[in-house]
Amino acid sequence: MDKIIRINMSGLNGPEIKTQSLGAYAGLGGRAMTSSVVAKEVPASCHPLSAENKLVIAPGLLSGSAAAMSGRISVGCKSPLTGAIKEANSGGQASQMLARLGYAAIIVEGKPKEDTLYKLIINKDGAAISVDNSLKMLGNYELVEKIKAAHGDKISCICIGPAGEMKLCAASIAFTDMELRPTRHAGRGGVGAVMGAKAIKVIVIDDSGAKMRRPEDPEKFKTANKAFVAGLRKHPVTGEGLPAYGTNVLTNVVNEAGAYPTNNFTSGQFDGASKISGEAQAELEISRGGKAAATHGCHRGCIIRCSGSFYDKNGNFLTKQPEYETVWAHGANCGIDDLDAIAQLDRLDDDFGLDTIEMGAAIGVAMEAGIAEFGDAKEAIRLIKEVGNGTALGRILGNGAAVTGKVFGIERVPVVKGQAMPAYDPRTVQGIGVTYATSTMGADHTSGYAVATNLLSVGGSVDPLKPEGQIELSRNLQIATAAIDATGMCLFIAFAILDQPETFQALLDLIGGFSGQPITADDVTHLGKTILKVERDFNVRAGFTSKDDRLPDYFKSEKVAPHDITFGVKDEDLDNFFNF
Repeated sequence: MDKIIRINMSGLNGPEIKTQSLGAYAGLGGRAMTSSVVAKEVPASCHPLSAENKLVIAPGLLSGSAAAMSGRISVGCKSPLTGAIKEANSGGQASQMLARLGYAAIIVEGKPKEDTLYKLIINKDGAAISVDNSLKMLGNYELVEKIKAAHGDKISCICIGPAGEMKLCAASIAFTDMELRPTRHAGRGGVGAVMGAKAIKVIVIDDSGAKMRRPEDPEKFKTANKAFVAGLRKHPVTGEGLPAYGTNVLTNVVNEAGAYPTNNFTSGQFDGASKISGEAQAELEISRGGKAAATHGCHRGCIIRCSGSFYDKNGNFLTKQPEYETVWAHGANCGIDDLDAIAQLDRLDDDFGLDTIEMGAAIGVAMEAGIAEFGDAKEAIRLIKEVGNGTALGRILGNGAAVTGKVFGIERVPVVKGQAMPAYDPRTVQGIGVTYATSTMGADHTSGYAVATNLLSVGGSVDPLKPEGQIELSRNLQIATAAIDATGMCLFIAFAILDQPETFQALLDLIGGFSGQPITADDVTHLGKTILKVERDFNVRAGFTSKDDRLPDYFKSEKVAPHDITFGVKDEDLDNFFNF
């Protein structure tokens, strides 16, 4: 990858496209690329929907190669939801295809003056952009079908639904999967609203004629890739649990630990957990779609295959297998124990282009406000449809849990820096509480997945109910995660590399074999620290201080059942998190 596509939407005669060399961004990929561009080129004080903000889409350093698990993609901008820097991560086919075309990033800047909508096409001949107002307010599924009819089925799409066009703060960007369905999403932080503000509805990528990226040291790369895959397959999480039951394998585990937020974080256990667990979900999917329905990769080259396909009662495809976070957000958090209803909500979120975590949290807050009853699946579905239809209530919900709480006067709003917490109660998994508080992204479990060590004893064991050791745990994981996000690797490789030194070494050899330069564990740590420092600096310039690295006060005063515990990590310890 040796070039960047830059699209200026504020051109005098319409959008202007230029291709340029990497320059100062040479050697960067994924999150390292997106955060570096945003930190260097976006004024930290700008309005996230203004012309000054930029949308950066970047494949990982290993994307487009034969490296297993390397098809993740990063989307960066200043977040409309948090006001901080944002990197949202997704699977799908776009990362591999962009990388094979030689592009290390797409940078969209400026803002068109006219009320119109654009389609961007990228292929081996370059990039072209055109007006296509026939796409206005189409859902992602209808949009992709229309693009497929025009451009064939050997493409991938990056697109927004109505939520992105309405510039709602919970709007996601969809990436099509191997079957060309808009099921993979860069969900968090309102990145879809920024794409909507730039007036780009869809980016069509066609890598016909492009070749696989070749490693500098083919033998070393091949040997390392083989050892890396073997390590993933022998680990009980990546080789057994995730392939069999998907990410939702965690439901029974987290619920048993008393860390499964229920009814807007008022309890740590959900009576209906077994009905919506990964085991129940896999059984239902297999009964409707066959044995293969419960295992599916989100991109080519995935060997964990922790996704799946959810079919309705008539055997028709409805949505991809709802992920653990989605099942929790629209399930336990809203008191709903019906997998079919949760799958319908997931389909609507994907079609409208919405973050399932933010929407589940917003509906949970609305339920606490009395807008609907906890457990009422029909009302939850109606509320999501309100968002897609752009009603007044829908726009409130579609701008996230924090806005919903303010409008309806609710105190218990589970957000940090304006972003909703995912599916782990920080009082019962205190390491993830540190991650929620200190992450540069707002509340985000993927920034430093302390659940692995707190609950699953991966990479050691730290008591989840005690504050001791949680700062160091979260810090080390956030550093490692930032580096992984730069490679284009799936975060789930962390389970194996934390437990198996030989698999971590295989990863280092894989990266070194591809680049032709040896890489050490210290190099990985340095990369992760550098990314976090760049992001932290942007947030400081945007007005954030250590006082923003806090959980809402009620997590420190309200005990959660069944452990009757509060979040115990001290503020002064949180203040020292970035002293590295």
